[in-house]
Amino acid sequence: MNKIRLLHFADAHIDIANYGRFDSHTALPVRVMDFLRSLDQIVDRAIDDQVDLVIFAGDAYKDRNPHPTFQREWGRRIIRLSQAGIPTVLLVGNHDVSPASGRAHTLHEFNTLEVPHIHVADRIVRLGPDELGLPVQVITVPWVSRSQLMTREETAGKKLAEVLTEIENRVTDLVKHLIETADPDLPLILTAHASVQGAVFGSERAVMLGHELVLGGGLVNDRRLDYVALGHIHKHQSLNGQGSHPPIVYPGSIERIDFGEAKERKGYVMAQVSRGQTEWEFVPLDTRRFIDLKLDTRHADTFMADIEQQLPPASLVKDAICRLQLRYPRDWEPLLDERVILDHFAEAFSIQLQKHRLDEKRARLGDTAAVETMSPLELLEIYWQTTDLDPEETAVMQTLAREVLGEP
Repeated sequence: MNKIRLLHFADAHIDIANYGRFDSHTALPVRVMDFLRSLDQIVDRAIDDQVDLVIFAGDAYKDRNPHPTFQREWGRRIIRLSQAGIPTVLLVGNHDVSPASGRAHTLHEFNTLEVPHIHVADRIVRLGPDELGLPVQVITVPWVSRSQLMTREETAGKKLAEVLTEIENRVTDLVKHLIETADPDLPLILTAHASVQGAVFGSERAVMLGHELVLGGGLVNDRRLDYVALGHIHKHQSLNGQGSHPPIVYPGSIERIDFGEAKERKGYVMAQVSRGQTEWEFVPLDTRRFIDLKLDTRHADTFMADIEQQLPPASLVKDAICRLQLRYPRDWEPLLDERVILDHFAEAFSIQLQKHRLDEKRARLGDTAAVETMSPLELLEIYWQTTDLDPEETAVMQTLAREVLGEP
């Protein structure tokens, strides 16, 4: 029986550096080095275990215009896989492509330079033994945009929902054809950078609602598949439970992006894939900790004492990215001693102190005539100011509102 040792990871986003400082030796942001360290752990495991195949399920960078320095660092890691002779499939994700037709994507150089053993998947195709040099088949579904599958004339006059439905039907037909014409004696893997019905979204959900292709559960649940390697959603999850066939797995992102992912485990997947049977495990990565604290401050006379009692030991916050959220009446502001808090977190990688000063909850909207001229988004913006949402959560909710209301 052909058995393939597979390493599956996704959503590297190696150039995200939204906290911290620069490293004096490399001149790279320290947070970028965190992402690269996670990538090194993945590449080291692939080489040390001599896996047969690596699948990266999309999104190498935070956007489609990465700095050349970050491209160099990504390239150095991928070249290590090439030099080790490990067939590696690089799936193109939504952060890797330009919306303009004909523009190169961020992974194009590996195709241009014909890097040995590196296969860039930017089309819906099936790679087989001839391409991979392995007794396995991989159906690739990169990020699908409207311009890839439909002409301007075909989308003219149609609502977005109608266009997405048509694209889903075309993708489904293409993938089903590739499944039906696959060699039934070889393991068959589907890799896709997409949302799948039933998946639980993480903090990245705000930028996706209603504007993207969602693959149907029936397509990925085809028992002729032996493993479904997904990317795009940052939260690790299995969509059909351990022991079900085929495993349908999001490994999640390789590092935490923001506090919305503070409690999520980050890692990759190791799998033994064979025809009709696959075993897999999630492998946690050693990543920088995020600590998110919301403190209870009930009484003015014990305000600072209550705060200090609820702080974790200083040894636990060392090198962690920390956020401390305080909620208290505005007239308690003179009681807050920020220096005590900042000294406690002196050895943390970073500390955000968010102060939510509680005012009267009723929004002051002014005269009725002015209210009647305000848009729903403007009214919502005023409403968020009366709630306890922090600025990041407010921005997420406002973005969701734009998507739901269909406003730019």
